[in-house]
Amino acid sequence: MVITIAPLFAIYKLFLPLKEAAIEFSERLCFFGLSTNLITYLTKVIKQDLKTAAKNVNYWAGVTTMLPLLGGFLADAYTGRFAMIMISSAIYLLGLGLLTLAQFIPSLKPCKTGKCSHPSKVHEVAFFIAMYFISLGTGGYKPCLESFGADQFDDDHAEERKKKMSFFNWWNFALCCGLVFGVTFIVYMQDYVSWGVAHLTLTVAMTVTIIIFFLGKPIYRYRVSLGSPLVPMLQVFVAAVAKRKLPHPSSADLLYEIPRSQKSQARLLSHTNKLRFFDKAAIIEGNETLSADKRPSPWRLATVTQVEELKLLLNMIPIWLTSLTFGTCVAQVATFFIKQSTAMDRKIGNFEIPPATIYTVTAIGMTISVILYDRVLVPTLRRITGNERGISILQRIGFGMIFSVLSMTMAALIERKRLGIAHKEIVQGVSSGPVSLSVFWLAPQFMFLGIGDAFTLVGLQEYFYDQVPDSMRSLGIAFYLSVTGVGNFLSGFLITAVNHITGTANGSGWFGKDMNSSRVDYFYWLLAVLNGLNLCVFVFIARRYSYKNVQRHVAVADCHVGNAAESMA
Repeated sequence: MVITIAPLFAIYKLFLPLKEAAIEFSERLCFFGLSTNLITYLTKVIKQDLKTAAKNVNYWAGVTTMLPLLGGFLADAYTGRFAMIMISSAIYLLGLGLLTLAQFIPSLKPCKTGKCSHPSKVHEVAFFIAMYFISLGTGGYKPCLESFGADQFDDDHAEERKKKMSFFNWWNFALCCGLVFGVTFIVYMQDYVSWGVAHLTLTVAMTVTIIIFFLGKPIYRYRVSLGSPLVPMLQVFVAAVAKRKLPHPSSADLLYEIPRSQKSQARLLSHTNKLRFFDKAAIIEGNETLSADKRPSPWRLATVTQVEELKLLLNMIPIWLTSLTFGTCVAQVATFFIKQSTAMDRKIGNFEIPPATIYTVTAIGMTISVILYDRVLVPTLRRITGNERGISILQRIGFGMIFSVLSMTMAALIERKRLGIAHKEIVQGVSSGPVSLSVFWLAPQFMFLGIGDAFTLVGLQEYFYDQVPDSMRSLGIAFYLSVTGVGNFLSGFLITAVNHITGTANGSGWFGKDMNSSRVDYFYWLLAVLNGLNLCVFVFIARRYSYKNVQRHVAVADCHVGNAAESMA
């Protein structure tokens, strides 16, 4: 009997959304399982003090969320998304494997006996090498997998468009599930079973899902890499500088553009009057001959679309810069927020909640906010404003920034209350460990930040995907991630600067050895003020921002010049 594998492949392809979502689930399971409890590992196992551990968490998270810029660029320009996913997955597994071995091989263990005051330097080196291998793997994997999954569906077919919507639903569901399981199941194993068993579980989960993903290789759709998307930007700059002495034409219709029939993939953009210096790159000089079979040098003459793409990137810089303080607030979740929970009463009856599990409140706040926004607010606001999105992308981002201020304010108030109880109990000799204040007092600050994530972080993801040039869309996720990446570095810088300014000869300052000897509430107030001031600057910039202006059609007669097509905002 002859068995054909074609039906098996057909069935396998039906489960594309589930398969793509599975690998996202396992990666987010690993990421949140490691990142949310990282500060606990650094302080309890490697024995670092609070400020050193917080900075190390910030730097690791910063590198992890900045490397996707490099990974996304290399995937778009050279390797392609599938190859980048497989290469980065192998690096990711290498990091997880080393992390696991460091808990089981005697020479790599933190302590040769059960506990020790100073862990092995060999273990510390192996641990950080493993963690940064995971960062490197995330840098290639994160900007490519979601885009690669979406590439499997054709927007020109109605049925596949529906499947694509299903894919994104599964994707976000998997992300939330990975987060919740990471900060509950994995964190519980780390705290109450063993770090080695938890890391082994993550390694096995990631290995299984990568194998499942690789088995679909024969039936995937692949997009060809078209070279560096940054080269056309450089060509516009060079051409504009070369023609800097030429006067602007009397009409934008006289600037150079190609017809849609010659445009390979990206859409044509309409001319805007901002940053007009770069328009000179599209001025046609008298000695330039244009024909359908002979293209001018791209280093001497650029199209209006190329000029506008450069303008888009330059206009995005102020928005990106004013989003960084929000990323600094997000950085506090994996550092001081978690350390606050370790210094509070986490018991529910006879069960003690792992410190990092409180992070689930952020996920709950984000999930509820996204559902309410999508199902209730958007339809209502759409009728009021006439905007297809209900409110503009930047309005959504700015609204979420308000909650970062509220979160830091609430965190400062709760930390001040916790410190008051801690000092009172220490003086009375009641307790030298966690105070009697319930950990659920932290719920509001986690909830506010979760709501802020639903508006600002999701809004930034949409903004960078929508506003970047079409040739750079796979880098949009990387730009979005870089906000939290730089935010983590800024948090580390602020900790160093504040410690230097507030520290005295006897070593006291805002950051001591532990939470009870620190004044983290002052640091929260500082972040609240910085975010409030930054919000004012963001509103000022957002009110003057011009969104991408895409042409609906180009007339056939406009073969070489002209930009008179109807446009949409």
